[in-house]
Amino acid sequence: MINFSIVLADDHVLFRRGILKIIQEVDGFEVVGEAGDGLELLELLKTTSPDLIILDISMPNLRGLEATEEIKRQYPQVKVLLLTMHKKKSFVQLGLKAGADGFLLKEDADSELFRAIKTIRKGNFYLSPLLANIMRDLALVESETEKLTRREREVLKLLAEGKKSQEIAALLYISPTTVRTHRYSIMRKLNLKSLADLIRYATSHELISTD
Repeated sequence: MINFSIVLADDHVLFRRGILKIIQEVDGFEVVGEAGDGLELLELLKTTSPDLIILDISMPNLRGLEATEEIKRQYPQVKVLLLTMHKKKSFVQLGLKAGADGFLLKEDADSELFRAIKTIRKGNFYLSPLLANIMRDLALVESETEKLTRREREVLKLLAEGKKSQEIAALLYISPTTVRTHRYSIMRKLNLKSLADLIRYATSHELISTD
């Protein structure tokens, strides 16, 4: 007896077929539709009412994040599990904001897919183990940066972007001496020993863009 219906949305056909095969091996789950992009998915949902959509975060025409927002607006009862290859905190944050019910790394799909589905089916939020670790790190970083004043966070961002003290002073309308004072305070509060440490810290914790 089928009691949990699923729609797959991923532009990589081979990956989609792999997910389909895994799901078909379990009694009680059924894939009731497939889509290759976000717009095709929204069109499919006009005639299909799944319990869960397994949705690639990076799709053509309408990305997974935007599709999730639209799904949650039109069909709030439908659960969404976002698939991603990305291990960036920013994607998780954006997914949470869009209303996703879970995040599954594609590399974890073989071992974690059923755990993800069952977790979401019970009404809980699912996060791949590696992403869970990343988000715990994010909470720690946010706790660390809370030690900084607003001005120190501004100086940290500009220093990490490669700005010199004179440039930062001009941008923030403060003196170069004040910039240096903020820099020393930042390094002391974050236990950093050099400007190179500061840049590595800001980059690795996504406090600045690396694009």
